[in-house]
Amino acid sequence: MGTYMQFCPVAKAMDLLDERWTLLIVRELIAGSGHFNEIRRGLPRMSPALLTKRLQRLVRAGVVERYDDGNRVTYVLSPAGRELTPIVEALGAWGTRWMGELGDQDLDPHLLMWDMHRSIDLDAVPHGRTVIRFCFADAPPASRNWWLIVTPVDVDVCDSDPGQPTDVTVRSDLRTLVRIWRGDIAWVDALRSGSLRIDGPGRLTRALPRWLRLSVFAAVPRPPASSTAPQTVVAQGLP
Repeated sequence: MGTYMQFCPVAKAMDLLDERWTLLIVRELIAGSGHFNEIRRGLPRMSPALLTKRLQRLVRAGVVERYDDGNRVTYVLSPAGRELTPIVEALGAWGTRWMGELGDQDLDPHLLMWDMHRSIDLDAVPHGRTVIRFCFADAPPASRNWWLIVTPVDVDVCDSDPGQPTDVTVRSDLRTLVRIWRGDIAWVDALRSGSLRIDGPGRLTRALPRWLRLSVFAAVPRPPASSTAPQTVVAQGLP
């Protein structure tokens, strides 16, 4: 493992946190994932072996606590790990403001659907079971269709037909729905442009944007269009 070999507290923190994927694991734990497979679903391009290695190091560092209950293992942030919450939130806000450009490699339907399923407003969805189908015409065939199965107490994500009647179908290219989720464009603007279509009974299609709450960073103010970089801020007292 690398080290900056500096006494500066920033360097000491980054000895742990700037290893690839480490801070994103913390992000997943902050978002509510507690089991290995849940963390993996939030990091679909990370190998299981590397996730195991990173979790072990976070546990050794005292940032994550591991609890074993038979064959079921739960990971939770320690007090030290929970102190990272405002840091992760600030990074997300900064990234929203200044790293807004999305390449094709950034568009991942697995991550999008996992994030969206955690943000369903269960109080807004009709009572009983509601099945929402998402169809991304531009995604590879194996990841083109997704379903969210919403009940009063839980939301499941399926990448294969669950065999239950669909109540609402959302049709869009992947980039459009990612931009909606991020708060870059509004539902109504995507509908007007034709890049998004919602099929189903009118009362459900009109209500769907209220069910699907956006990313926690969607409300972050964007910089003026003429701005290309953040202003330089001189921090006092840092080595």
